[in-house]
Amino acid sequence: MPGSDRARLWATLLLLVVTATWGSTFFLIRDLVETVPSADFLVLRFAVAALAMAVVFHRHIRTLPAAQLRFALILGAVYGGAQLLQTIGLEHTTASVSGFVTGAYVVLTPLIAALVLRDRVTRATWVAVLLATAGLAVLSLRGLSVGVGESLTLAAALLYAVHIVGLGRWSTAAQATGMACVQAAVISLVNLPAALPGGLTLPRGGGQWAALLYMALIAGAFALWAQTWAQAHMSATRAAIVMTTEPVFAALFAVLFGGESLTARMLLGGTLVLAAMYLAELGGRREQPRAPEVPAEALHHEGL
Repeated sequence: MPGSDRARLWATLLLLVVTATWGSTFFLIRDLVETVPSADFLVLRFAVAALAMAVVFHRHIRTLPAAQLRFALILGAVYGGAQLLQTIGLEHTTASVSGFVTGAYVVLTPLIAALVLRDRVTRATWVAVLLATAGLAVLSLRGLSVGVGESLTLAAALLYAVHIVGLGRWSTAAQATGMACVQAAVISLVNLPAALPGGLTLPRGGGQWAALLYMALIAGAFALWAQTWAQAHMSATRAAIVMTTEPVFAALFAVLFGGESLTARMLLGGTLVLAAMYLAELGGRREQPRAPEVPAEALHHEGL
C-alpha cells in the first residue's frame, strides 16, 4: 500500500475513533448537563483540555509557526461559536431535530469547498453526501418545523462546515498538536461571555467530575488533535462524511449502556450512513493529491 493511501486509511480510522468518542458523550453526560449549564460546561471542558495540552505539549505551542497560529486562532473561534450556537439552539428545539440540522454540515462542507476553494467534488462524493443526509434524517428526525432553535442550529452547522474546510486546507500533520492546543483555549474563551453572568457552576460528585474529565481529555483534547491530524490527510468533504457516523455511535452506546431498545430506524439510518462512508472511502482512493496551500488573503471573503 502506497504511503499516501496508508496515511489516508489511518486518518479515516482515527476520525472514526473520534466520532465514536463524540457519540459516547450523549450517554455519559446526560446527568451532568442537568446540573451544569451548557455554556459553563463548554468553558470548563475546553479550559481543562487546553491546560492539560499546554502542560504536555508546551514545546509544540512555542514552536508553532505564525501562520499556523493565526489559522488555529481563527478555527478555534469558529468552532467555539458553533458550539455556543448549537447549545443555545438546543434550548429551543428537540435533541433529535438538533442532531439532524447540525448534520447539515455534510452538505454545506462540499458546497463551501467547491464555491470558496474551487475544490472538485466528484459525483460519487455527492451521492455519499445524499446517503449520509438520508441516514441522519432516519436516525434523528421525527418532524421538523423551522423556528429560532432550528435557525441557530443551522448557523452552527455552517460554522462546523467552515471549521472542517479550514482544517482540511490549513492543517498539517507536523503542526496538528500545536494547532489543537490553541483551538482548545480559544473555544473556552469564546464561550466564557455566555457563562460569566451567573458565575461558573461546577460539577457535583465524583461521577460528574469523571464525565467532565472524559469530555475534556478524551472527547476534547484527544479529539481536537486527532481531527486536526486526520484532516491533514483527507479532503474536507470526505472528513465530513466520516463524521456523520457520530449519531450511529450515539445510538449504539445508548442501546448498549443507556437502556434503549434497538429499532428499525436505527438499523436503516445506520446502514445508510455506513454506506455513505464506504462510498466516500472508495472515492478517496481515487482522490488526487491535496491542492497546494492557498494564501490566507484568498480566503478573507469567507467571512471568518
